[in-house]
Amino acid sequence: MDIFISNTSGKPIYEQIAAQIKDKILTGQLKEEELLPSIRLLAKDLRISVITTKRAYEELERAGFIATVAGKGSYVAPQNPQLMREEHLRRVEKHLSNAIEEARTGGIPQEEVYNILNLLYQENE
Repeated sequence: MDIFISNTSGKPIYEQIAAQIKDKILTGQLKEEELLPSIRLLAKDLRISVITTKRAYEELERAGFIATVAGKGSYVAPQNPQLMREEHLRRVEKHLSNAIEEARTGGIPQEEVYNILNLLYQENE
C-alpha cells in the first residue's frame, strides 16, 4: 500500500496515515473486507514507530472505516452508506469553503460563484 509521509505537512504522522487510508477506502482503492498491512509491517515499511501506526489504525477503527480481528489483522470494514455519504459531504463542504474564501478574496460575487458551480456541475454530467 502506497502511503507517503511528509515531514513538512504540519499534520501528525498518524493523521497522515489515517487520512490516506480513509481516502483509499472512500475512492474504492481499498475494498470492503480487504486485509490491511499489519501494524508492524506498515511501521517497518514507513520507517516509523509501531505506536504511530497503531494510533492511525485506532483512529480509523473508531471512525468505522476498518475493523480489527485479534490474531487475524485489520480489514476494511463493511461500509455504512450513511457514513460514506457524511464523509463525502464533509469533503465537499471543505472544498466549497476554500472556493468561497478564494472568491471573496478575489471580489467575485456570490451570484457568479453559483453560476460557475452550476456550469461545472452540468459539464460533468
